[in-house]
Amino acid sequence: MDMGLAGMSRGPRFASSAAPKRRLPPGPRLPSSLQAVAWARRPLPYLERCRRRYGDTFTLRVRHSGTWVILSDPRDIGRVFTADHMTLGVGVANSILGPLLGPRSVMLLEEPEHVRRRKLMLPPFHGERMQGYGEMMAQVTRRELRGWPREEPFELWPRMQEITLEAIMRVVFGEVETERLRRLRARLRELTDWMNDPRRLTLLAAAGPRWLAGNTGYRDVMAPVEETVLEEARERREHPDANAGEDIASMLAQARYEDGAPMTEQDLRDELVTLLTDGPTSALLSWTFERLLRHPDKLARLRAEVLAGEDEDYLDAVVKETLRLCPAAPIVVRRLLEPMTLGGYRIPPGTTVAPCVHLVHRREDIYPQPLRFRPERFLAAPAEPYTWIPFGGGVRRCLAASYAMLLMKQVTRTVLQEVELRVVRPRSEHPLKSAITFVPHMHALVIANPRPRAPLASAPRHDRPRSASARDGSADYVASAWR
Repeated sequence: MDMGLAGMSRGPRFASSAAPKRRLPPGPRLPSSLQAVAWARRPLPYLERCRRRYGDTFTLRVRHSGTWVILSDPRDIGRVFTADHMTLGVGVANSILGPLLGPRSVMLLEEPEHVRRRKLMLPPFHGERMQGYGEMMAQVTRRELRGWPREEPFELWPRMQEITLEAIMRVVFGEVETERLRRLRARLRELTDWMNDPRRLTLLAAAGPRWLAGNTGYRDVMAPVEETVLEEARERREHPDANAGEDIASMLAQARYEDGAPMTEQDLRDELVTLLTDGPTSALLSWTFERLLRHPDKLARLRAEVLAGEDEDYLDAVVKETLRLCPAAPIVVRRLLEPMTLGGYRIPPGTTVAPCVHLVHRREDIYPQPLRFRPERFLAAPAEPYTWIPFGGGVRRCLAASYAMLLMKQVTRTVLQEVELRVVRPRSEHPLKSAITFVPHMHALVIANPRPRAPLASAPRHDRPRSASARDGSADYVASAWR
């Protein structure tokens, strides 16, 4: 996968002010099949090497996915996110997600239908209803914590998957418990395990989304999920008063577009599966503790402030720094329907442009010592526009961004209140590709002990800078995680 990338030298940092070039930006000359392998196996180092060789704007040609122009200059990213939404498409660019999410998922709909669907989906993730989820998230976490092993190693990621699954089940279906919903939980776990099998991830990259759509094993694990989800939606449509319309399934079952038309069963299937399929939040929570546990001073500061009931400024900063270092997806894709000038090039219609979350979050001119875990950087000042984009941007910014932030804070706070965690091995874990995100390669291996109930000492001082060579795991992260 390194063919054609050896001996890379750093390219120009900023686009030229000259007239835009009438061609695509430079990029690796590897065949698209080999670029697909590079992208599938180690996408993050691949992006970094291309950035060093070609600069902030470069072109990848990935088999089954087409031509991508990768963007890592915030100015170009801003141009994409603020462009008229009718000039950008997304469905074709995100086609690899189609077999999983379904063609009618809000994530894959083109304009203007995307805007219509988004209006129906938005209310549960904003305002008082969203804030009301906080105590439920803490309760779910406390219940899961009771089953964690004590004083023996275990993987944190699967435990976080249980928390995030139960939380979204309650948001989607409400505080009810039935045999059908218990079956759905089990089927969702089977689907997640099937999707995250490394061999299948390799096959998916090599053969493309058509392989997944036609795979018998995939249909065997997906079909029961679809069937159960639709049974729940039909029941809520037939008996609208049973759940008082407070859960998302009831809301969508009763929703009407502006012309009075209801959502079709395909619409309901795709939106509910999109919500329920284990997404990146469990991985992000695993990274939060993977990073905190290798920075004892930052863990001590956060724990002291949480237990003292202080404001959540530092907790918010920890979550934002985790999202900066370990975003769920390395790129955001949009398909140009009209030409656009980016990075000094006139990009033609039909090209996929990809604001690169991974690269812009690691710009040293924006984030000094970019590979260091430093939540304090988000206390000094808010991020500049289009320099912190873990949830994308523009009219297609992730609908559930506020939900994900709230869940990360509530789970982190509750874990710190209830248990003491420590790492099993001192070296940092590196990113491992899962179905739709990256997880710690040892799944955040930790040991848990009950938290002592004695009064906590005052929070540590934060005014003395730590040595760059401090053995808190950060140097190991720089050396091993993104090679």
